[in-house]
Amino acid sequence: MTDTPPIAPHAKAEILAQALPYIRKFHGKTMVIKYGGNAMTDPALQAAFAEDVVLLKLVGINPVVVHGGGPQIEAALKRLGKKGEFIQGMRVTDAETMEVVEWVLAGEVQQDIVGLINQAGGKAVGLTGRDGGMIHARKLRLIDPQDASKEYDVGQVGDIVGIDPSLVKALQDDQFIPVVSPIGFGEHNESYNINADVVAAKLATVLQAEKLLMLTNIPGVLDKQGQLLTELTMKRIDELVADGTISGGMLPKIAGALDAAKSGVNAVHIIDGRVPHAMLLEILTEQAYGTMIRSH
Repeated sequence: MTDTPPIAPHAKAEILAQALPYIRKFHGKTMVIKYGGNAMTDPALQAAFAEDVVLLKLVGINPVVVHGGGPQIEAALKRLGKKGEFIQGMRVTDAETMEVVEWVLAGEVQQDIVGLINQAGGKAVGLTGRDGGMIHARKLRLIDPQDASKEYDVGQVGDIVGIDPSLVKALQDDQFIPVVSPIGFGEHNESYNINADVVAAKLATVLQAEKLLMLTNIPGVLDKQGQLLTELTMKRIDELVADGTISGGMLPKIAGALDAAKSGVNAVHIIDGRVPHAMLLEILTEQAYGTMIRSH
């Protein structure tokens, strides 16, 4: 990382003044942030992320963080001598893997994020889908896209039945920053591992969030030539899925983003988590730092 040159005082004032209309526009609004990728593993980016979240809260915006933890889960499974297996971007989760997923996500990863935000001056609270009966789930039925009669068993991977956001709302109103692990529970109290992008999108929908921000390891959605697509509509997304431009792990991300946009979330942004303070740049400046998805 190169050190950024110091900013002249007048330029600083200019930047702060530019942020004012956005602060005014988004005051009191909720923003759901999916936190994953490099932003989660690089210490400098972790610190920048925590500062951004605290700053948003201090200017009157309500951030809600939903985190993933793929690399951390992989590392833990490896230590136990288990190999991760994926089908259509979903992790196959047997009972033993589910235990690992729970202690890595709800223990290690979530508490790291809570600690980082608190260290930056915020008041973060860690939650899983069990807390306050928040994320009700059932077993995900994964159908083969090419052959509808074929179904894959991915174990304890969950499909969201419903989200009760009352606990998140209560915490928000009390100056806390909720940090949510994507674990749901079923009708027999069984645990489910749910794709974090899907949880973030659904939570943004039920909270009627102003924005859903998804931090990734790429600049945004890229076309076949590797150029950043700064705005995407539903029609364009269908074309990009059909020609294979959007595939793999990007599929659940985009599907979730589209659902949220269709269900009343004003804008969904897929942004580069490798850029320090990418979130602030996306929310409080005119500059587009990723791909924005709108429903129409």
